[in-house]
Parts: sequence; structure tokens; C-alpha cells
Amino acid sequence: MTLDRTFFERDAITVARALIGVEVLVDGVGGPIVETEAYDAGDPASHSFRGPTARNAVLFGPPGHAYIYRIYGLHWCMNFVCSPVSAVLIRAIEPRHGIEQMVERRGTGDIRLLCSGPGRLCQALAVDHSLDGAPIDAPPLELRDADAPRTVAVGVRIGISKAVDVPWRFGEAGSRFLSKPFAP
Repeated sequence: MTLDRTFFERDAITVARALIGVEVLVDGVGGPIVETEAYDAGDPASHSFRGPTARNAVLFGPPGHAYIYRIYGLHWCMNFVCSPVSAVLIRAIEPRHGIEQMVERRGTGDIRLLCSGPGRLCQALAVDHSLDGAPIDAPPLELRDADAPRTVAVGVRIGISKAVDVPWRFGEAGSRFLSKPFAP
């Protein structure tokens, strides 16, 4: 079953956990989500915390749209907007569809390194600013419901400097495609 925008009409923490196992495809290339992080409006680590800007305008729109931004001036990150004014960062997927295209885009044949991290994932899926604001239920994006329930690990978010102790990082327990293992 393909997910539509109503899936995102919930808080980011609920959605971040529910996305584990959901397949994300961009022009048919992708795989199941194995790692996410949640960010909400009251969170100092969230791009929406200080209010709307030209960069984060999508966060203040309706849920079910992609929020794409660049970090460190180098890497794109893909988020899905939730309610209210929150988002889920897609940190890693398990490559399953279009692996040859991912290998070419990433320049590595190591399947574990194709999509293990938000920047790698975006490069492998050819995600860039052109998808900022795109609805998640219209081409080139497609989200398919998980094929089976997953055991979800929970931990603190990584790669941030504010609210570092908040346990809003979710991942498929034991996945070899995570950007970083969860603490035992």
C-alpha cells in the first residue's frame, strides 16, 4: 500500500517511529527506511524553532511534503513534514531498488555505505533542493507501507549540538545499514 499525506498528520515522534520499514523511493530508486530522527517546533535543534524563514518555509506548510536542505554547504538532507510544524529526518535506508544507480551516484560498491547517513542517502537517491516542498505521494516520490513489522531501537539523536540528550532517534534494531549503531 502506498502512503499518502494523511500519514504525516501526526507528531514527528510518532511518525519517526512508524516510518521504520516504510519504503521510500525517488524515481523508483530506494528501499526501506532503517533510521530516522524526529524534530518538533519546541525543540531547539529543529529548523522551525526560531520561526519561519525562506529556507524552512516548507516546515510551516501542510504535512506530507519533503523538506530538503543542505548541511555544511555540501550534503543534502531529506525530511518529511509532520503536524504541527515538525519533521522527520530520514537518516538511512536499506538499498533495495536501483542499486546500480546508487553505486554510480555514490562511487562506491560497498552496499553498506550507499545510504547510511542523510548525505549519502540523498546522493544515492539523487535528492537535491529541487524536491523541497514536493508532496510525498506524487512522483518522483513514493512511500510504500512496511512489508513486515520491525523491532525499533531508540536512542539520542546524532550530529547536533542542541538538545543532544533527547531520545528521538529511531532505527531498525540490528540493521547493518544504520549510519551509526545504537548504544546497547
